[in-house]
Amino acid sequence: MLTAQNRLAILMHEGIRGKFGKTGLGLLRYSSHPIVAVIDRECAGQSLKGLTGIEREVPIVASVLDAVPHEPDTLVIGIAPSGGLLASDLWSEVRQAVMAGWNLVNGLHQPLAHHPELEPLLHGCQWIWDIRKEPPNLSIGTGAARSLNCLRVLTVGTDMAVGKMTASLELHRSALQAGMRSRFLATGQTGIMIAGEGVALDAVRVDYASGAVEKFVMEFGQDADVVWVEGQGALFNPASTATLPLLRGAQPTHLILVHRAGQTCIRTFPDVPIPPLPVVIDLYERVASAGGSFYPSKVAGLALNTAHLSEREAQEAIAQTEAETKLPCTDPVRYGAGRLLEGIRTMGRSEEV
Repeated sequence: MLTAQNRLAILMHEGIRGKFGKTGLGLLRYSSHPIVAVIDRECAGQSLKGLTGIEREVPIVASVLDAVPHEPDTLVIGIAPSGGLLASDLWSEVRQAVMAGWNLVNGLHQPLAHHPELEPLLHGCQWIWDIRKEPPNLSIGTGAARSLNCLRVLTVGTDMAVGKMTASLELHRSALQAGMRSRFLATGQTGIMIAGEGVALDAVRVDYASGAVEKFVMEFGQDADVVWVEGQGALFNPASTATLPLLRGAQPTHLILVHRAGQTCIRTFPDVPIPPLPVVIDLYERVASAGGSFYPSKVAGLALNTAHLSEREAQEAIAQTEAETKLPCTDPVRYGAGRLLEGIRTMGRSEEV
């Protein structure tokens, strides 16, 4: 629903430094839309680049009212709190933006398009886009994507929120630069905001989840050399349900494993350990192929999240991971995804069993 002409303000109170700002940060890093203001009272007046390292000059202001002089026409809710509900202290900001005539992009689980306090305030061409909605006309998965000729690369993780969308977008960028016909399939709210289309997998009824992924992969794969499927969740996180439908629906030819350097347990469940990476790789390959019933996917490389490390520490972590797994490894944000793309192309496609 966003167009190239929309001027965005991103609502991110406590999101730049906090743990729930990945939606806004993802937009700032990858969106092609003009972003004219970031609203974060904790960081107002500071440098976005200094705080995040993102090469984008956007002022940080304290409120919706402070964003008005920058002339946005659309407010994007840029935080993704646990449970996906709008916090009470943000409600007045959202209402103020709608009253000012701004559109609203909402990636939360809480739908707002028909909210009794907001819908009456809409006028003319003003709109509210609830991204987490189940697409129409879904059917169950059939495994049909394994018949496609294109490469299908799914990012999988050792945990949630380790950088699967980021790795997929960096790989998509590298593939385009290499002259490949490349498509990015967004499966979460942030990716859909960036790409403009996709399937919000956590809004789809579980019986239709693999079918929803399959529908988009079949469509995208008809005229593509490669489809990058944004991963969700992790097999090791007890709260995650999205990885299996992605594996079944995409029938990936390759997997890219995404891991935060040094992480040894699930962040929200510290009693759940992350196995050694070779064990993780073996598990994902076995689950993807289902003992030979589906496409024999192989992990072609590792995207290592080193954002919390110094340059020297990052390079050491990458070298250690390569030695441990015997696979190409890099941090695609720091160093680009070319090494991973090369690993995929060098590995080629397995023969389907």
